[in-house]
Amino acid sequence: MPKSKRAKVIHLSKVDKKGKELTLKLFSNVRECLDEYQYCFVFSVENMRNTYLKDVRNDFNDSRLFFGKTKVMAKALGSSPEDEYQPSTHLLSKFLVGNVGLLFTNREPSAIKEYFGGMAKTDFARAGTVATRSFTVPAGIVYSMGGEIGAEQDVPMAHSLEPELRKLNMPTSLTKGKITLDNPYTVCKEGQTLDSRQTRLLKLFGVATAEFSVELVAYVTLHQDRERG
Repeated sequence: MPKSKRAKVIHLSKVDKKGKELTLKLFSNVRECLDEYQYCFVFSVENMRNTYLKDVRNDFNDSRLFFGKTKVMAKALGSSPEDEYQPSTHLLSKFLVGNVGLLFTNREPSAIKEYFGGMAKTDFARAGTVATRSFTVPAGIVYSMGGEIGAEQDVPMAHSLEPELRKLNMPTSLTKGKITLDNPYTVCKEGQTLDSRQTRLLKLFGVATAEFSVELVAYVTLHQDRERG
């Protein structure tokens, strides 16, 4: 009798071993960077997007960037003067909470601050985030931008999207092949926590409200007695 797939046993020791190896590798990599680079920055990310973080990695191909597993990174830095790996690195550990990461670099702090200070990319909001603005679609013909620009600069939304709008609880109808609203329809209000229905509507109308940004939280200078090349 063939074995039931439902009875398949997963050996936790194998899963734990792989996770432990990844943890040890991250710990080791952070400490290697503490030995190699001149500066260590803690940065925080607002409205995380992997695509934009990848752009940052590409722009800093002469540096090292770590994101995630903050407890492991904090352990590598040390949590007190007694167990810190390099002088003052324990001062950064308290900042490793939430959506934060470490940047190791030999670039001057002024250049790092200038780069991140001018960095902000707008993207579509995700469910669970807070609306940064209100958005209402005017009554009448529904345009592709939902009233964000003048009707003379816009085009009516494709009639094929009307069923989806209704599925998203927007009370639309088709009039002479054009999507219409009898009354203005508020998709979201500023400060409201967005659900998946609202974020889908915002995306359909091309309304991007989430801003990906990186803030420098703190940094330390490593090897202060080392001569700069």
